[in-house]
Amino acid sequence: MTPPTKKLSPTFSERVVRLALSIPPGKVSTYGDIARACGGGPMTSQSITSILGKAYQNGEKGIPFHRIVYSDGRVWMSPEYEQKRLKLYKKEGIELDGKGRIKDFPAKRLQF
Repeated sequence: MTPPTKKLSPTFSERVVRLALSIPPGKVSTYGDIARACGGGPMTSQSITSILGKAYQNGEKGIPFHRIVYSDGRVWMSPEYEQKRLKLYKKEGIELDGKGRIKDFPAKRLQF
């Protein structure tokens, strides 16, 4: 008789990817919200982008990077991705103010 295999809990990185993938269209979350919901401490929010970037490089292409924003509702933009992100926001009904922040951020913010 074979002993039962012990199911391992998902790693922090696996939980981060799973949670990021669960953010629905029209909603956003913050790096800190994701880190806390996955069991991380105060500094782990700084690792979210790296974790998701590695997952993307390893084949997880559905990560909604545009739905993850800073704690004050600011959106990360770069010239390379700006037009694509703006189109995604428009499609999902998310508006930005003149300072690059999500309008009505509290209502758009998904709390886990």
